[in-house]
Amino acid sequence: MDAKKNTLAAEDAWNLLRTARQVLVARGKNFQVFAPQTDSKEDLLAKALGRTGNLRAPTIRINDEIWVGFSESLYARLPG
Repeated sequence: MDAKKNTLAAEDAWNLLRTARQVLVARGKNFQVFAPQTDSKEDLLAKALGRTGNLRAPTIRINDEIWVGFSESLYARLPG
């Protein structure tokens, strides 16, 4: 889905993120791993939402993980 046309604000973003086993949020050269079932909803959303209050792009689902944002170190984990 195109994140610019279909934005997800906090509650909608949380409804998506909480379905994953883990959420990897990239910022700059680093990324942080969250487990939505046990980690703080507020901490996860603080990292995953942008300045506008919408879910940051790119956001992709890979099996039971959701990746938010871009970092070369994160995308280096892609298989193949």
